[in-house]
Order: sequence, then structure tokens, then C-alpha cells
Amino acid sequence: MQSKKIVIVILGAGASSRMQKRKQLLKWNNTTMLEHAITTAKASNATEVKVVLGASYEEIIAEIKDKQIEYLINKDWKQGIGKSIAFGIENIASDFGAAIIMLADQPLIDVLYLNKLIETFQNNNSKIIATKYKNRVGVPALFGSSYFTKLQMLNGDYGAGQLLVEYEKDVLCVEASGKTVDIDTEEDYKSVLKLNKKS
Repeated sequence: MQSKKIVIVILGAGASSRMQKRKQLLKWNNTTMLEHAITTAKASNATEVKVVLGASYEEIIAEIKDKQIEYLINKDWKQGIGKSIAFGIENIASDFGAAIIMLADQPLIDVLYLNKLIETFQNNNSKIIATKYKNRVGVPALFGSSYFTKLQMLNGDYGAGQLLVEYEKDVLCVEASGKTVDIDTEEDYKSVLKLNKKS
């Protein structure tokens, strides 16, 4: 019988080149962006949480207070987000029935939203559960284990969106209500900080 255990794989392997500082360690509330993502994921109904790191991983790990989290170190992080997804799934594939791909730089994603993805999957477990954006679908997205082999074949800068297009008929979309803002630049960061203060 297929495992129904769900793992959240947080992607934080990039070098934050457009930001020119470690996005993972940007201040968010009373912690850092990455630790906020870890805390949010661990508070959800997922079974387990793992983090894919690459660039400056030793510096990042040293700053994270949660010492119980498992880090998966992708030495090929320069190959892009697709490679980090593939690496993460390769390292968890045999243990879980589904995986949520989550970014470390979407700090408005909350526990309620992650649980909504999980609940939707539990009621539709042959589907990919993805986040609805204005003109596309994307992550956070939940993939059942039947898609793990395809996820392991991702490479380069093409992330999970490539699969979401390929398997469009199998995708169920969930509305994130403005929580999907991600941070690539200093301007993005300031803008999202303002949104967070208003919420």
C-alpha cells in the first residue's frame, strides 16, 4: 500500500544574485526568511519537512536556530531550481506518498494555505494540487509519488511549472489570495514587509 506520508521540501539553494545578499537570512518578523518558512511548514499537517540548500549553505545553517531540521545539500545548485527539485525528490522519494514543493522566499504562505493544499490532495489524490497565479499555475504545489520520477528528471532553470504545463489536465488549482508574492530584489522585500505589517 502506498504511503500517505507528506513531506514539504523547502527550496533555498540559490545564490540570491538579484538581491545581492542571502535571501534565506533576510529578517522576517523575529526570525529569518528561511526559518519562518521552516516554522510554517512544521506547523502544517505535513508529516515531515526538509530543506534543500546549496550556495553558502554552511553560513545559512549556522544562522538557523532549529537544529532538528534535515538539510539536503545540493552541490549542483548552480544548475538551477529544477535541479534542486530533482535533488530533493531523489533524497526523499522512497519514504513519502506525496511532496509539497515550497519556496523559501514566499513568506506570506501560511499554515492555513499549506493545510488547504494537503486537504485538497486527500480528497483528490490522483491530482497535482497547485497554486493559482494570475496567468499560470505554480508552487507551492503538491505532487503524489506517481510524479516523483518526472520531478527527478527536472534540470536547469525549469522548475515544477514545466510539469504543471505538461500535466495540465491533472492539475487542481487552489487560490492563494495574494499570498504568493516572492522576493527577488530589495524592492520586492520592502514591498512584502509592508504587506506583512498590514495583515
